[in-house]
Amino acid sequence: MNFIPNSPIGIFDSGIGGLSVLRAIRGLMPDESVVYFGDQIHIPYGPRPMEQIGRFSEVITNFLLQQQAKIVVVACNTASAAALKDLRIKFPEMQFVGMEPAVKPAAERTQTGRVGVLATPATFQGALYASVVERFANGVELFQDTCAGLVQQIEQGNLDGRETRQILENALQPMLEKNIDTVVLGCTHYPFVIPVIEQIVGENVRVIDPAPAVAKQTKRLLEAGGLVNPASAGGKIRLFTSDNVKALQSLLPALLGESAVVNNVEWVEEIRIQQT
Repeated sequence: MNFIPNSPIGIFDSGIGGLSVLRAIRGLMPDESVVYFGDQIHIPYGPRPMEQIGRFSEVITNFLLQQQAKIVVVACNTASAAALKDLRIKFPEMQFVGMEPAVKPAAERTQTGRVGVLATPATFQGALYASVVERFANGVELFQDTCAGLVQQIEQGNLDGRETRQILENALQPMLEKNIDTVVLGCTHYPFVIPVIEQIVGENVRVIDPAPAVAKQTKRLLEAGGLVNPASAGGKIRLFTSDNVKALQSLLPALLGESAVVNNVEWVEEIRIQQT
């Protein structure tokens, strides 16, 4: 498998959450082209069986390879927890960047020793999260919440409405009563509601967005592999969704800060993706 420097970075997520990672990558590496896949027909991934998420992730990776991706960013905490290890085995020549809950920096910076973590059920149940907690959370008390329904609200573009605020207040108020001073965002959708989170927790609680660290790791791997795009004309974005093209396109200016053409694809019996 020969990878070319001017080929695109591949990114995928269950929906629009990975756009927070795409935004960070665009900010750090504006000359890199990107192909993005949002599997919105199957959202949310969080409550689904790990095996099914693994199958989805493998099929999507194959699709990104067909689009000539030179590296794949699994911009979904749930898919990273369920599939990243197997993806690296099944695609040994491809470099993957996954999402890891930012428990380590939270544990290093907390003053109260109490940290809140917002993530999906599958992320909390995965071996990756358990490993991170075991390695880095010694002496730190973690308070977890799955924020049920929040992903769907964000997918609908409801970033600061009453329902979104209520979900976040229900999750964060009990944590604040436990004296947390840090909130870890363990889902790529959640950075889009950071303004609401910050209003709820106040200025003395740090909110950790993992997207900038993922962008930096992607850049490091590209540099190490000699795969940085040498052109300086500005990278292009190609977006694909397995659901409603117009719905995704309408959200791009608010979520990504720019517009782009969105292409539609469809699943064929959960075994392959067909561009329409």
